[in-house]
Amino acid sequence: MRHLRLARRRDPEPEGLSEKEHGLFAAKLMEHLAVAAFVLDSAGRVRIWNRACERLTGVPAAEMLGSSDHSKALYGERRPCLADLLLEGRLSDAKDLYEAWSDTTVNPNGLSAENWCVMPRLGRRCYLAFDVGPIYDDAGSVIAVVETLRDLTTHKRMETELQNLAGCDPLTAIANRRTFDVRLAEEWRRATRHSTPLSLLMIDVDYFKEYNDFYGHPRGDCTLRVIADRIQSQALRSGDLAARVGGEEFAVILPQTLNAGALAVAEKIRSAVEEARQIHAASIVSPYITVSVGVATLEDVSGDMEDFAGMADAALYEAKKAGRNRIVNFSDMPRL
Repeated sequence: MRHLRLARRRDPEPEGLSEKEHGLFAAKLMEHLAVAAFVLDSAGRVRIWNRACERLTGVPAAEMLGSSDHSKALYGERRPCLADLLLEGRLSDAKDLYEAWSDTTVNPNGLSAENWCVMPRLGRRCYLAFDVGPIYDDAGSVIAVVETLRDLTTHKRMETELQNLAGCDPLTAIANRRTFDVRLAEEWRRATRHSTPLSLLMIDVDYFKEYNDFYGHPRGDCTLRVIADRIQSQALRSGDLAARVGGEEFAVILPQTLNAGALAVAEKIRSAVEEARQIHAASIVSPYITVSVGVATLEDVSGDMEDFAGMADAALYEAKKAGRNRIVNFSDMPRL
């Protein structure tokens, strides 16, 4: 939004239109803008709350004019809006209050931001884009601030859905390898920085090549979906992550989880997969589909993130070598 300056026009006023009438005309124009907008005076009071703003928020101008409670129309509580931050010289606070923002060092013509708003009067959340610009008098002092609001909810939801799709395995609908790698790096940094435990499960479907050869790939795909669902449902908390990291390979990241807790989750997963009773006539360890699980916990190892993932892989390999359909804990493995 461009900076606005309220000053005497250099050109002659249109015939029959006084300066006062010109100001009233400008206010009327703002009132009927198609874009939602409001104007605060230098004290932070609402002077204009246009009709588009009424439609967007569900709050009539009569409730807003002269008040400083404009943020309640968007958030249900009193908190600074972008126009308030500009008036109060608190631009540095924008990064803590808005999901996305750019200050005047990026946009010299004003201040822009985006945020989710609860829209209490309408009873629904909206993702809005905000732009603000100051109005100056002849002396260069800010006498008002204009803030416009644009509804980007549909665009934001589509963007989020695309991001979720990009991070999901298309067959099983759980996280894919890319998401797993990114998340493991994040959790590794957090755990090493704060000295908190981190556990990792590596899971492999036993004799899955033989399963595909015997039953065919379409049946194999259905079984992978069943396994993914069983893994996802076994006491995984909101902060945990289950992912498909290869053809028949899965992984589970368990932040802030000690070794005993990780072993408990691993056993729930192993049991749940076998109890799904997916017939596997080509398996030599069970009449049903089973999995082998390797467990590693950050408290047990040192080194870098690749070493940590390697420990879980080594434990998985040991579980397969020892007969499959079992769990091996890296910390219980003999050291060479």
